[in-house]
Amino acid sequence: MTGPIAIYVDADACPVKDETYRVAARYGLHVYVVANSFLNVPREPWIERVVVGDAMDAADDWIAERAGPGSVVVTADVPLASRCVKAGATVIGPNGKPFSESAIGMALATRNLMQDLREAGTITGGPRPFSARDRSAFLGALDRAVNRIRRGTA
Repeated sequence: MTGPIAIYVDADACPVKDETYRVAARYGLHVYVVANSFLNVPREPWIERVVVGDAMDAADDWIAERAGPGSVVVTADVPLASRCVKAGATVIGPNGKPFSESAIGMALATRNLMQDLREAGTITGGPRPFSARDRSAFLGALDRAVNRIRRGTA
């Protein structure tokens, strides 16, 4: 890995921004909080708010253009996760589940199937509520990811 580790947060609906800041502070990492509209972020020199236009996928495009080896992307957006995994980034969902090269195809297929079912009028119920267990799993996953990158084993 060359250069410092960067964390890119797909922030519009991200429930783990505070946890991301906590891990980044521990390791001295730079965090980019990317959103389509203004979000409050802590006033720290290592946290950068990035407000992109309101065009479709503008935040995703901004992140995908910059993510690569040595960076971590925090997102629940499966197409964005796919783009970033293909670029060599470490990608983690807010629930702590990593997106990997071997699993991204199935995640995309499942997402597309559920979208097709919703468009056909099938009630799919949606995701389960975000829990304290999810938050804890995310903290552990982000910490492990940063350490793997630092050791050069990511």
